[in-house]
Amino acid sequence: TAASTKNTYSLAVEIASPYISSSTQIERLSFPMTKDPEKVETAWIHNAKQIAVSLKQGKKAVFLTLGDPTTYSTFGYILKKMDCIMPEADIETIPGITSFHAASARLNRILVEGEESLLVTSGAYGGDRIRQINGVENVAIVKAYKNIKDINRALKETGLNNRCVSVSKCGRKNEQIIENLDILEKREPDYWTLILASK
Repeated sequence: TAASTKNTYSLAVEIASPYISSSTQIERLSFPMTKDPEKVETAWIHNAKQIAVSLKQGKKAVFLTLGDPTTYSTFGYILKKMDCIMPEADIETIPGITSFHAASARLNRILVEGEESLLVTSGAYGGDRIRQINGVENVAIVKAYKNIKDINRALKETGLNNRCVSVSKCGRKNEQIIENLDILEKREPDYWTLILASK
């Protein structure tokens, strides 16, 4: 399972723990929370090699992740490295529920219908991508925690602020739903914050 280099805690392991047998060996793989491409590349290769070692020993390995492994997941980087390091590995990707699907279900909110379009984008760099889109009626913004002020401005500028809601820690005890992004701007959003917005 993935873990930050800052600690060994894994939310994925915590959530899955009732289904993990006590005899299962859990190995936390460290991934630096940095934009330094050299550091993350080194971590991806190192961790893929660790997985390959277990597979070569005849063990089964699971890369446990939150949400869907093919959508904004560390798993994607590991999968690519595994294809290079151990192309003969029989890898099965099991789909999960994306954060934005979980949030829309939690809110009883239709994401998209009829001939509408839906853009799924990262908010890691603020509202720039939102400003560049035309003709999109609905947006799901993941990783919205860092640049909430710029994202909020971009949604207003593009008219996507008609129906905006922020969801943090969806489905957990400390879940937060905020329907006014101006309020969210005054707080420090949680890492697990996403925004659903519509015209």
